[in-house]
Formats: sequence, structure tokens, C-alpha cells
Amino acid sequence: MPADKYSAVWVSYSSMGDFLKCPRLYYLRNIYKNEKGKKVTTVGPALSLGSVVHAVIEGLAKYKVEERFQRSLLDIFEEEWKKCSGEIGGFTSIEEEAEAKARGRAMIERVEKNPRNLKNKTVRLKESANKMPPNFFLSEDENIILCGKIDWLEYIESDNSIKVIDFKTGRHEEKEDSLQLPIYRLLLDALQKRAVSGAAYWYLDKDDGPIDVSLPAVNDARERVLTHALKIKRARAQREFHCSRGEQGCFSCKPFLRIINGEAKFVGIGEYGQELYIA
Repeated sequence: MPADKYSAVWVSYSSMGDFLKCPRLYYLRNIYKNEKGKKVTTVGPALSLGSVVHAVIEGLAKYKVEERFQRSLLDIFEEEWKKCSGEIGGFTSIEEEAEAKARGRAMIERVEKNPRNLKNKTVRLKESANKMPPNFFLSEDENIILCGKIDWLEYIESDNSIKVIDFKTGRHEEKEDSLQLPIYRLLLDALQKRAVSGAAYWYLDKDDGPIDVSLPAVNDARERVLTHALKIKRARAQREFHCSRGEQGCFSCKPFLRIINGEAKFVGIGEYGQELYIA
């Protein structure tokens, strides 16, 4: 099949992560549509917390360096939090929301006290047509497109390079076999020309600044990512999305099974038109 963006299999860090957790989860989150033609997804405290914190910090890149911290980030956080407050954010009680919000405020306070890298110039990958995230053909022969967004690209003026910074809002550290950095490496290699001089994770729950990590070589990254992308393409072609736990489902896909079975609570419509549920 010739390369064609409309018929291609699109893969990303999140969709590949779904497939690795459970092929059925991948299907239900990324392909399945209900009788109304709508995709469905779950909402919860961790997702809402992460979404708000990322929106506040990544939003700084829209401003000139000298303007970034002129306004309180906590004020911006309060505005963003309103968008996910209550059931629309997956909160089932006032106490649950208060706990998540307090964690989020603490993260933003940590960033305000330790702006460091965020006070430097940034580089942004251009979005593609129709507001699609940055993307390129991972394999034209296999008709597979890799897409994704990178939290923060710090511009290093001394050698005209860029450094990746990824903001983490979860309690656990990224696993060594994560596909995130390989995917970032490939996106940067394909979509911009500057050298990539480093990468770091910033665990906002506990660290006062980014912690350096090693980026893989481009060839190694391509081999790893393409291997998993081909598994997804094969599963889609064969329509085989089996859960290792059988019909009863696993921890990952069970919430979506509850949605399909009418056992979850509908709470609204998401940014991309998908139905949101507490499951």
C-alpha cells in the first residue's frame, strides 16, 4: 500500500502505551465508537491533575522569556482547574478533588520557586494541517505515521542545540523500557534540524528541577518504535485485540468494558468530542 496519511496507521506514545498494557484497551480507547458514533474515554483525578498542571506550565512557551513569570502561575492554575472541577474531572467527592488540587498547587509552587530552564528560550515543533500534532512517516513502506507532542524544548544558545524536558505529575518514575524518549528522539530527528544535546524528566511531585536522562540513538529508537508499531498494524489488520485476562478483562480495560455495558457514569463531552465517563 502506498504511503497515504488518510489510510495510514497512526501511532503515538499514548496509543502504543495502551497497546502494551492491553490490546483490548487500545481498541476501546483508540478505535471503538458507540452507537452514536462517539469515541469514549474515562476521566479521573490523576488525569485531570496532570492535564491542568501541563496546561499551566506548557502554556509559558507562548510568551516571550521576559513575560513568562509576570503573572502568578497559581492564578492561571485556578482558572484551568475550573475546567475539570467536579464530575467532569472524574472526582467523586469534594475531599478527593481537594486532595488532587492541593497536589497540583504544590507542583506549580515548586515551578515558580525553581523556574531555571523555563526562563530560557524555547523551540516548538510546528503542528500539522487540521491542528494534528507534529507527525511524520515512521515507515512509508508500511504506511505508518508517528505523531506526538513534546512538553518543552529548551533552546541552548551556546551550541544552537535543544534539550527535551518532560514534566511528570505522577507518583512513579518512568520505566527504563519506556518508549517515550525513543519517540521524542525520532520526532526531533524528523521534524527539525538542530542537534539534540540532552533530555530530562522533571518529577514535579518531588524534585526542584529536571533530572537528566539519556536519549537513545536514532537507529535504536527507530527499531524499537517500529517493532511495536508493526504489532499494532498487524492487530488492526486482523481485528485481534485480546485481553490476557479473557472476557472478564484486566485492570486496564475493565473501566472501558463498564462504559460499554452501561455501568459507568456519563459526565460530559471532551475537548475532541469523545464521551467522558467515570468508570
